[in-house]
Amino acid sequence: MKQSKIILMTAVFAIGFLFSANAQDWVVPAKDKAVKNPIKEDLKEAKTIYMQHCKACHGSKGLGDGPKAKSMKGNLGDFSSAAFHKQTDGELFYKTKNGRADMPNFKKLSDEEIWLSVHYMRSLKQ
Repeated sequence: MKQSKIILMTAVFAIGFLFSANAQDWVVPAKDKAVKNPIKEDLKEAKTIYMQHCKACHGSKGLGDGPKAKSMKGNLGDFSSAAFHKQTDGELFYKTKNGRADMPNFKKLSDEEIWLSVHYMRSLKQ
Protein backbone atom coordinates (compact mmCIF):
# COMPACT_ATOMS: atom_id res chain seq x y z
CA MET A 1 0.00 0.00 0.00
CA LYS A 2 2.75 2.43 1.00
CA GLN A 3 4.77 1.63 -2.13
CA SER A 4 1.75 2.22 -4.41
CA LYS A 5 1.22 5.66 -2.80
CA ILE A 6 4.85 6.55 -3.49
CA ILE A 7 4.54 5.40 -7.11
CA LEU A 8 1.29 7.36 -7.53
CA MET A 9 2.78 10.52 -6.02
CA THR A 10 5.87 10.18 -8.21
CA ALA A 11 3.67 9.82 -11.31
CA VAL A 12 1.58 12.87 -10.34
CA PHE A 13 4.76 14.90 -9.78
CA ALA A 14 6.22 13.82 -13.13
CA ILE A 15 3.03 14.67 -15.04
CA GLY A 16 2.81 18.03 -13.27
CA PHE A 17 6.42 18.76 -14.14
CA LEU A 18 5.84 17.93 -17.80
CA PHE A 19 2.88 20.29 -17.99
CA SER A 20 4.66 23.07 -16.10
CA ALA A 21 7.66 22.75 -18.41
CA ASN A 22 5.48 23.50 -21.44
CA ALA A 23 7.50 25.28 -24.13
CA GLN A 24 4.97 28.14 -24.13
CA ASP A 25 5.62 28.94 -20.47
CA TRP A 26 8.58 31.18 -19.89
CA VAL A 27 8.71 31.90 -16.20
CA VAL A 28 10.92 34.79 -15.20
CA PRO A 29 12.19 34.87 -11.60
CA ALA A 30 10.21 37.33 -9.45
CA LYS A 31 13.28 39.45 -8.67
CA ASP A 32 13.98 39.92 -12.39
CA LYS A 33 10.32 40.44 -13.26
CA ALA A 34 10.13 43.39 -10.84
CA VAL A 35 13.10 45.30 -12.30
CA LYS A 36 12.17 48.68 -13.79
CA ASN A 37 13.72 50.06 -16.98
CA PRO A 38 16.37 52.54 -15.78
CA ILE A 39 17.20 53.92 -19.25
CA LYS A 40 15.60 57.03 -20.71
CA GLU A 41 13.66 56.27 -23.89
CA ASP A 42 15.56 57.04 -27.09
CA LEU A 43 13.56 55.41 -29.88
CA LYS A 44 16.02 56.40 -32.61
CA GLU A 45 18.88 54.50 -30.97
CA ALA A 46 16.49 51.76 -29.81
CA LYS A 47 15.25 51.18 -33.36
CA THR A 48 18.82 50.84 -34.63
CA ILE A 49 19.54 48.14 -32.03
CA TYR A 50 16.26 46.33 -32.77
CA MET A 51 16.83 46.38 -36.55
CA GLN A 52 20.37 44.98 -36.12
CA HIS A 53 19.61 42.24 -33.61
CA CYS A 54 15.86 41.43 -33.57
CA LYS A 55 14.33 42.16 -36.97
CA ALA A 56 15.65 39.02 -38.69
CA CYS A 57 13.42 36.82 -36.53
CA HIS A 58 10.75 39.11 -35.09
CA GLY A 59 10.21 41.25 -38.18
CA SER A 60 10.33 45.02 -38.55
CA LYS A 61 6.97 45.44 -36.78
CA GLY A 62 7.52 42.70 -34.17
CA LEU A 63 4.92 40.35 -35.64
CA GLY A 64 7.22 37.31 -35.63
CA ASP A 65 7.50 37.35 -39.41
CA GLY A 66 11.16 38.15 -40.04
CA PRO A 67 13.13 36.32 -42.76
CA LYS A 68 14.50 33.78 -40.23
CA ALA A 69 11.10 33.15 -38.58
CA LYS A 70 10.18 30.15 -40.75
CA SER A 71 13.29 28.27 -39.62
CA MET A 72 12.43 28.75 -35.94
CA LYS A 73 10.59 26.09 -33.94
CA GLY A 74 9.12 28.22 -31.16
CA ASN A 75 6.51 30.94 -31.04
CA LEU A 76 8.21 34.23 -31.89
CA GLY A 77 5.44 36.25 -30.31
CA ASP A 78 3.60 39.31 -31.48
CA PHE A 79 5.07 42.45 -29.96
CA SER A 80 1.93 44.41 -30.85
CA SER A 81 -0.42 42.16 -28.84
CA ALA A 82 -2.02 42.98 -25.51
CA ALA A 83 -0.65 39.72 -24.09
CA PHE A 84 2.90 40.77 -24.96
CA HIS A 85 2.43 44.18 -23.34
CA LYS A 86 1.13 42.64 -20.11
CA GLN A 87 4.71 41.57 -19.44
CA THR A 88 6.85 43.81 -17.28
CA ASP A 89 9.94 45.56 -18.61
CA GLY A 90 11.93 43.27 -16.33
CA GLU A 91 10.46 40.19 -18.04
CA LEU A 92 11.31 41.52 -21.50
CA PHE A 93 14.83 42.42 -20.39
CA TYR A 94 15.37 38.98 -18.82
CA LYS A 95 14.09 37.11 -21.87
CA THR A 96 16.16 39.21 -24.26
CA LYS A 97 19.34 38.93 -22.24
CA ASN A 98 19.10 35.23 -21.38
CA GLY A 99 17.30 33.71 -24.35
CA ARG A 100 15.83 30.20 -24.50
CA ALA A 101 15.57 27.48 -27.15
CA ASP A 102 15.56 29.24 -30.57
CA MET A 103 15.78 32.66 -28.90
CA PRO A 104 19.51 33.35 -28.53
CA ASN A 105 20.80 35.19 -25.51
CA PHE A 106 21.96 38.72 -26.11
CA LYS A 107 24.61 38.89 -23.41
CA LYS A 108 26.89 40.38 -26.07
CA LEU A 109 24.79 43.56 -25.85
CA SER A 110 25.20 45.96 -22.97
CA ASP A 111 22.39 46.20 -20.43
CA GLU A 112 21.70 49.71 -21.76
CA GLU A 113 21.24 48.37 -25.30
CA ILE A 114 18.85 45.68 -24.06
CA TRP A 115 16.82 48.24 -22.07
CA LEU A 116 16.65 50.41 -25.18
CA SER A 117 15.37 47.45 -27.18
CA VAL A 118 12.66 46.98 -24.52
CA HIS A 119 11.59 50.59 -25.16
CA TYR A 120 11.43 49.82 -28.87
CA MET A 121 9.42 46.63 -28.37
CA ARG A 122 6.97 48.70 -26.29
CA SER A 123 6.64 51.19 -29.16
CA LEU A 124 5.29 48.44 -31.44
CA LYS A 125 1.98 48.29 -29.57
CA GLN A 126 -0.97 48.83 -31.88
